[in-house]
Amino acid sequence: MKNNGRDDLLLDKYDIKILTALQKDAGCSNQTLGEAIHLSASQVSRRIQRLHSSGIIRRTVALLDPSRIGLGVRAITYVSLARHGHEEGRSFERGIAAFPEVLECYSVTGESDYILQIVAASLNDLSESVLRRLTGLKGVNSIRSNIVLQCIKTSTELPLGQMGRA
Repeated sequence: MKNNGRDDLLLDKYDIKILTALQKDAGCSNQTLGEAIHLSASQVSRRIQRLHSSGIIRRTVALLDPSRIGLGVRAITYVSLARHGHEEGRSFERGIAAFPEVLECYSVTGESDYILQIVAASLNDLSESVLRRLTGLKGVNSIRSNIVLQCIKTSTELPLGQMGRA
């Protein structure tokens, strides 16, 4: 197994092949995966268990199409806090955790303190439900949102190609 300079990340070419395949279809069987990468199903199973145990695979999920389940509005929202102390940020982060509409929340540098990806059923739901609740969080100073018109690219697959190189 290759260390790549990270003591906690020991992956060989089979691990990388397994991870690449699982990112495309986590529902494929160990038998199918083993045939594709030339390992037995039991070897694949042991490796996947190790990848889960080590935290490299955090969880296995089904990816849903938001627009097909009535969540056709997506917004990228920039949030600035009134003050920049440790407790203000922690308070905001605790509050935002209760918003199921917020798919992602990043603490960032630059003009804003946080960037959120939000889904909603309609512009009205976004405005009335999500953004109104968001402005009510303690410490929020300003909110600026961009409505996504069209998704050009989206992926959950991490680029693993460089991991196989020396």
